[in-house]
Amino acid sequence: MAPALLILLWAMVIPRADLLPDKKSLLLPPVNFTIKVTGLAQVLLRWEPNPDQEPKDVELGYHVRINAPQEDDYETRNTESKCVTILHQGFSASVQTIPWNGHSLLASNWVSAELKAPPDRVNPPVNVTAEIEGTRLSIQWEKPISAFPNHCFEYEVKIYNTRKNYFQTEKMTTNTFISIIDDISKYSVQVRAAVSSVCRQMGFWSEWSQPVYVGNDDQKPSTEWFLIVLMATICFIVLIFTLICKIGHLWTRLFPPVPAPKNSIKDFFLIVSPESHGTLDSYKNCKHIWYCYYIIKQMRKLGPREVR
Repeated sequence: MAPALLILLWAMVIPRADLLPDKKSLLLPPVNFTIKVTGLAQVLLRWEPNPDQEPKDVELGYHVRINAPQEDDYETRNTESKCVTILHQGFSASVQTIPWNGHSLLASNWVSAELKAPPDRVNPPVNVTAEIEGTRLSIQWEKPISAFPNHCFEYEVKIYNTRKNYFQTEKMTTNTFISIIDDISKYSVQVRAAVSSVCRQMGFWSEWSQPVYVGNDDQKPSTEWFLIVLMATICFIVLIFTLICKIGHLWTRLFPPVPAPKNSIKDFFLIVSPESHGTLDSYKNCKHIWYCYYIIKQMRKLGPREVR
């Protein structure tokens, strides 16, 4: 009795060989399964049929299963598939080969691929605008395309003065910024963003937005132009006048040298005696202007009676 029970139990546990799935009836999984980011929140799933699949004339399909960030599955006959989803949490999917027309062949094993979550980094801000009113530079922008709300972002503004080659950067949590400028110039404005610690662990800064140009540096201020033209004109006139004077000896003609008194000891120590003070002979014999002036002065002191 006992041997009969053992034989019966053995028959129930071990399946018959003809009931085991034939290796030829099991489809082979796809190969070269990849996941690639092709755009903003968009991925491309791509794979290839297994080259060792037998028989060759079987019409095959594929079962795609999205594992994360949200579960989903569907069937397709194509060897690629596009998905639109949130990528900051990562993305993973699996695919298997299936018979398309209800063939008796069994589905293949799964093959999987994973796209790891990017570093806590977001897209740059959008719709950046800049406007100059007098000395006020006003900048506005919108939050990055993201599932995070407005209050989750921090921003950094970069203002570049193209004329002075000067950068100015400021951090803020609002979507506007006003800067006071004191110069006529052309400015380049860029903004980047990062998710603040209010909503999650602080992430990396995004790429800078495309530069927005404002202002005009084609013309300098009128006062600067006036000073430059004035100094250039003065320098040109002085240069031309110097050359003319040097070539034509005009300077000597306009400003002749003052004649110096003769180096004569006799004339220098000439003293008019009291008897000859104010005489006409002394006046006639004066040889220098300063001496004649002295004689005339003496003649006026003596009066007409003393003049002989």
